[in-house]
Amino acid sequence: MTSSTTTPSAPDADEVAGARADSGLDPFDRDALPTPEGSTGALLRSLLAPRRTLVVLSALLLLLQQAAAQAGPLLVAYAIDTAVPALRRDAQGPLVAVGVAYAVCALASGLFQYGFIRTSAQVSQDVLLDLRGRIFRHAQALSVDFHERYTSGRLISRSTTDVESLRELLGEGLQELIGVVLAFVYISALLLWLDLGIGTVAVLSFVPLYLLVRLYRRRAAAVFAERSTAIAAVIVKFTETMNGIRPVRAFRRERANDERFRELNDRHARSNGDGMLEMARYVVGSRLVANTAVAGMVLWGAYRVAEGTLALGVLAAAALYVRRLYDPIDRLGMFLNSYQSAGASLEKIAGLLTQAPSVPEPVHPVELPARPATTGPGRDVVFEDVRFAYRTGGEVLPRFGLTIPAGQTVAVVGTTGAGKSTLAKLLARFYDPTEGRVLLDGVDLRELATPELRRGVVMVTQEAFLFSGTVAENISLGRPDATREEIERAAKAIGAHDFICGLPDGYDTDVRKRGGRISAGQRQLVGFARALLADPAVLILDEATSSLDVPGEQAVQRAMDTVLRGRTAVVIAHRLSTVEIADRVLVMEHGRIVEDGSPGELTGGTGRFADLHRAWRESLV
Repeated sequence: MTSSTTTPSAPDADEVAGARADSGLDPFDRDALPTPEGSTGALLRSLLAPRRTLVVLSALLLLLQQAAAQAGPLLVAYAIDTAVPALRRDAQGPLVAVGVAYAVCALASGLFQYGFIRTSAQVSQDVLLDLRGRIFRHAQALSVDFHERYTSGRLISRSTTDVESLRELLGEGLQELIGVVLAFVYISALLLWLDLGIGTVAVLSFVPLYLLVRLYRRRAAAVFAERSTAIAAVIVKFTETMNGIRPVRAFRRERANDERFRELNDRHARSNGDGMLEMARYVVGSRLVANTAVAGMVLWGAYRVAEGTLALGVLAAAALYVRRLYDPIDRLGMFLNSYQSAGASLEKIAGLLTQAPSVPEPVHPVELPARPATTGPGRDVVFEDVRFAYRTGGEVLPRFGLTIPAGQTVAVVGTTGAGKSTLAKLLARFYDPTEGRVLLDGVDLRELATPELRRGVVMVTQEAFLFSGTVAENISLGRPDATREEIERAAKAIGAHDFICGLPDGYDTDVRKRGGRISAGQRQLVGFARALLADPAVLILDEATSSLDVPGEQAVQRAMDTVLRGRTAVVIAHRLSTVEIADRVLVMEHGRIVEDGSPGELTGGTGRFADLHRAWRESLV
């Protein structure tokens, strides 16, 4: 099988900022994603395609609404040139007909407008719900390496601020655009029909307005792209600071953070100001062109009325139509404002949604072979000529090989940066090797569908992450269809039942954000109960006791004895007390195994593990 060459990117933040500064890119937008050409339009089409019927209906209703609305000046012309002279002859019919027709047109315009607002609002809400769902689902599907370099604050900005920009466009902007376009078509046609000269001048006057709109769009595009980046940076800084409030307070970073936040906030304010300035330039220029054109046409029309070559009613209708033609210009500017903002936001969302997982799903997934019940739940693990390197060039595992028989517990120790956690993440398939394969009972992990892999391999990390919700819900994360009896049985097996029963609502107690209602040791026990309930073949413990006090560590170690029984296990050990439960110990240095043996063999030797064990024993004394 061909090995995947996709590797994670974990560059240092300062390196990234420096590289971007050297290349002329914006250091504030260090997490910017490339947007493939055409992806923005493709995204918009995919959002609107399922709602094609409603979109067509909305357009039809607006078409009819504009037709009814634009009948008014024609009726005025008819009233001046026909109905009023008829009234002088005591013929009231034409004037009554004008009044009735005007009322019918006003009523029809209102009804069509109501229908348009209903249908367009439905389209808008459906599109926004679909888009938020896509962002959420795609973000979850992206690989771990993506989330290590793309901050959660930017994901929040994509699904809130950027989606909200689209809401403004879909809710109001498109109506303005379509209304302006239809008004231009209707009014231009009616003016040309009423009087060819006035109609021609009115149409030609739109040439400078068109050039003005093009200039505004070009200048505003850069402004709104900058504004979208600036607000994302504000959200990122705010989220990062609130998530890290404990070290912020502990190291008195409030003033430094405040200065940095002020810098980002000022940048956002400047980008807003630039947008308002561009809008002001557009409005002033468009009004100057519009008012000049209206004044010129009215003066010329009045001169022709005086000469008798133009009817007064036609001039009145033309003046009303020309005024209507230019009245939406300011509103068009507001639409262009929303359009530029939404365009920048949609481009960023498209850039996110076009990101492919670096750990892709297999095209033709296979299932793990069945194992006899008598052999236990564990499975063989083999690292076959594995090489792993970051995109930045930092090789972590150079030609690594390892075989772990089913049911064996292997502890991995070594200095920081030796490659211990990388080994665990490759086994959990958070990353794929640059070269080589990781096999589970002879099956390449890349051939396993994610549900099959997650049933076979489970990782418990240093900080057992708990979600807002009850204790029972957090334990059942390992197997959502588990009954309450199975949940309690798993908790009892790892020794968590007593402390859970002591909580205010027992298993129904809400642990709150990140499990903040219970202690670190208790969260870890809940994490072990979750792993036990999942009943995996392979269990990975990544420094699962390193943040606990001695009583908490002892409680977790008793739980580990239960959870590991019969399973294949890889234990990334920081505290050497954890190693004592292992069948085998691996000592890693610079991505290589330098010692391999049982705890007793290595402790009694003269190698690095013996030195580490001796230092650990002395620290206890």
